[in-house]
Amino acid sequence: MKQLTQIGATTQEAISLALQKLGKTREQVDVEVLQEGKKGFLGFGARSAEVRVTVKEVEVPIIESDRAEPQIITQFDEPLAVDEVEAISSQVSEQPSEIEAIHQIVKEQNDEVNLVNPIEEAKTYLVKIAEQLAIDDLDITTTREGKYVLFQLKSEKAALLIGKRGQTLNALQHLTQLMLNKSAKQFLMVKLDVENYRERRQEALELLADRMADKALRLNQRVAFEPMPSYERKIIHNQLANRLDLETYSEGTEPNRYLVIEPVKNK
Repeated sequence: MKQLTQIGATTQEAISLALQKLGKTREQVDVEVLQEGKKGFLGFGARSAEVRVTVKEVEVPIIESDRAEPQIITQFDEPLAVDEVEAISSQVSEQPSEIEAIHQIVKEQNDEVNLVNPIEEAKTYLVKIAEQLAIDDLDITTTREGKYVLFQLKSEKAALLIGKRGQTLNALQHLTQLMLNKSAKQFLMVKLDVENYRERRQEALELLADRMADKALRLNQRVAFEPMPSYERKIIHNQLANRLDLETYSEGTEPNRYLVIEPVKNK
């Protein structure tokens, strides 16, 4: 059974992309919607649609004869070579429809094996974006652990890739994840980093969390941070999680959601 999981901006786009890759019509497949797409606001909070498309099984007819017919193989664990296909074809009645069916099965399995590597596609995409930013020395290394893929970027112009407080890097990470999941067989989570910026940013946020906590207690009033992504707010939450004299919580809506520190005694 041939099956493909596809990501798209909308459910219809995801289905269309899957049909193109499978070389099938809508009537030849079953579609399961795993996740509906969401446009978001100004590009933020957007969510891709995800569908699972399964090719309907087609029975290969067996021609009756006076002698016992050998079993016709319709699925294979590994792609077959041409001589193996010919050997199988010789076991069945030499009807064009039967031989063509076997060749088609082998072709579809070989096509599935030779799908473009989605990680390499994403790397090429990043290189093209870098070229638009006049960055021609971009070096990318990737590491994958299960569904998580880390893209490590290096360049003499690293600041251009990071942007103010990591805004450019966060945008590139979001776009890379969308690109990667257009052709990946399973949903993958992307992390983009430029010369360990993420680690340095975490250390800076932890120091900022302590300073803002001291300020809230000194002024005996709540203090608010500037808007930041959810994973950065989480770093501050975790840094102050063991403090019993104050609490942290988020307010606002994406992309302008921000974190607040408030002394407990004001409650």
